[in-house]
Amino acid sequence: MSDGVASPHVPDGPVPSSHGGERLLDLIKVQARLRAEDGCPWDREQTHRSLARHLLEETYELLDAIEAGDPDAIRDELGDVLLQVTFHAQISADEGGWDVDDVAAGLVRKLIHRHPHVFGDADVRDAEEVLVNWERLKAEESAVRRAVDDDIPERLPALTRAAKVQRRAAGWGVEWPDVDASIQALREVVDELGSVADPRAAEERVGEVLFAAVAAARKLGVDAESTLRRTTAGFAARYERFVELAASRGVEADAASEEEVRAIFREARDG
Repeated sequence: MSDGVASPHVPDGPVPSSHGGERLLDLIKVQARLRAEDGCPWDREQTHRSLARHLLEETYELLDAIEAGDPDAIRDELGDVLLQVTFHAQISADEGGWDVDDVAAGLVRKLIHRHPHVFGDADVRDAEEVLVNWERLKAEESAVRRAVDDDIPERLPALTRAAKVQRRAAGWGVEWPDVDASIQALREVVDELGSVADPRAAEERVGEVLFAAVAAARKLGVDAESTLRRTTAGFAARYERFVELAASRGVEADAASEEEVRAIFREARDG
């Protein structure tokens, strides 16, 4: 199906695969067969809305595989996510709307436009500037002035959403100039947190600390969301070692002194 827009120019170059995408065409054919009149009853009754929860589940399973560092699991979970993409495209095509080619064409146009440092003559300093430029170019694609958080999903994890809002603001010219400035801003809100007594004010300050920490992480080239996930998993593992060490020494954690708890936890961390 054509959307009436000329195909963008894609620079010549080798396809980074020994297969070149032939099996993707097979996937599209299988998907169409499943949705055919004599296909699968379950596949035929699905809608964009009914599939929404499956997309969310498959995405989280992919994230788990990535965190586990399991290449085979990552490949399998990527397949499940890809299935969701082709499934939604086939539903639309069956309804006389856009199809998977339209999805791909739109993506190619987007990638070329938002990578002028690759397909044009723009220069960038680092990966963070690429992301900032992405948000700026994305805004330029719309003639309508949007709010800084417009169309950034509210259901995103809070740290991820904060980073996206910050990058869009940076693309529009509001950004800490360097790492030192972002860290100084973080120190200031942490100091303010230590001086509040009112619960509501404390809640606001904690939010400011987290937001400033995300900003500092971005300037350092760190993804706050995935880093916190790994840190939380690391703490959980260290805590289990702490419990084992404390039990082996007959120490009750809730009755131990703070000094004892700290010493055993350091040992669990270092071990």
